[in-house]
Amino acid sequence: MLTDPPYGIGLYYGEFVDSQANVARIAQRLGRHIRDQKRAAITPGTQNLHLYPPPKWILAWTYNAGQFPCVWGFNCWQPILVYGSDPYLEASKGSRADTIHMNIPSEPNGHPCPKPLAVWKRIMQRISIDAGETILDPFVGSGTTLLCAKELGHPAIGIELEEKYCEIAANRLTQEVLAFSNELST
Repeated sequence: MLTDPPYGIGLYYGEFVDSQANVARIAQRLGRHIRDQKRAAITPGTQNLHLYPPPKWILAWTYNAGQFPCVWGFNCWQPILVYGSDPYLEASKGSRADTIHMNIPSEPNGHPCPKPLAVWKRIMQRISIDAGETILDPFVGSGTTLLCAKELGHPAIGIELEEKYCEIAANRLTQEVLAFSNELST
C-alpha cells in the first residue's frame, strides 16, 4: 500500500469534508487494514502522525523551502509512516537511507493536493523492489500512485470516491495506441 490520505486542512473534496474529525475516522479505518498488507507507506502530514497506529519506522521526504506554516515555523518535511519489513534488508540487498530529499514541485493537474511524480516514484521504489507486487492506493486522487506503478511495472489497484478525480487519474493513465498499418494487415 502506498497512499496519501487527506490531512484535515479544511479542503472540500466534492462530498468529503477534509476536517480533523473525518481524518481521525480515516486513520482508524485505515489502521485496521494496514496489518493485511505486506508493506504499507502512508503520508499523513505532520499534524496527523498521532492518529495512525505506531509504524515500524518513519521515512522522511525533505525539501529545502518550507511549504506550509506550522506551529514551529515552516514545514520542510513530510513523514512517511511505514509498516512491514524493509524490502532491501529482507532481500539481503543492504541498507538504504530513511530520507528522500527532493525539492520538486507538483505539476498542477486539477487536484488541489497532487504529489510530485518523481518523489512518489522514489517512495515506491523505496518500499517495493519487486515489480510483481501489487500496489494499493485507497485514496487515488489524481492517480499519481497508479501512474508510478504503471511506469515501474507494478500492477495497481486504486480507490477514489470523487468522480472528477477518477477522470483526472484515468486521463493521466491513458496511453497512445499506435495506428495499425494497412501494410501489416495484408
